[in-house]
Amino acid sequence: MANQIKPRSTKPKKALRIILLVLLAALVLCGGFAAVYINDYYHAEETALEAMAAGDGVEISRWEDGTIVFGPQAPTAGLIFYPGGKVEYTAYAPLMRACTQRGILCVLVKMPCNLAILNANAADGIAEQFPQIERWYIGGHSLGGAMVASYAAKHSDAVEGLILLAAYSTADLTDTELAVLSVYGSEDGVLNREKYEEYRGNLPENAEESILQGGCHAYFGSYGAQDGDGVPTITNEEQIRVTADIIAQWINKY
Repeated sequence: MANQIKPRSTKPKKALRIILLVLLAALVLCGGFAAVYINDYYHAEETALEAMAAGDGVEISRWEDGTIVFGPQAPTAGLIFYPGGKVEYTAYAPLMRACTQRGILCVLVKMPCNLAILNANAADGIAEQFPQIERWYIGGHSLGGAMVASYAAKHSDAVEGLILLAAYSTADLTDTELAVLSVYGSEDGVLNREKYEEYRGNLPENAEESILQGGCHAYFGSYGAQDGDGVPTITNEEQIRVTADIIAQWINKY
């Protein structure tokens, strides 16, 4: 009797197809969640858009990558600024304009998906575009502040100082000669105060702190109320004005 050839089993192929389908479904699901997360962000208010108009001694220019430069007529220093996480970067135009009106050239950086963590080195090459400016500072709000602190730790020879708005540095800056300014609002409900105190030791001994009485987390920008934030007792415009005064006075000391 002739040997019968047994049909080849299709079970391994079916199992592989099932695994591939499951993986594909997982990727699609993760992609969907990522898209929802990325597109759920705080939008700049109308006042922020108005602040990007040239005039009153402020020149405005926008680079191809979206970076916005606020230029005074006679800049005394330069400031590169990283926006807060999941906040439309143009929301910080009023603060940048206010600082510019106080003699500081401000460079507002656009971040991928509104997350500075995706481009922590965004400041690279910016200062070289303005050879007439000798003193450069780098600053940021919230997550943007954490990212500029990390950048400053690696490029402490390229900037004079660091400005943290409602932020703290997880990077150790104690061995640097950086000047550091930390500003936050007394009513801030988003800033993790325990982490802020925990990482305070990462700052140089000469670091200065300024607490804005009545200020909140969101009012460093102009994007409305932020989830979990406290109730401010000053206006958005007042917090921006006072913050710009503090920054300008601090920079002028160096």
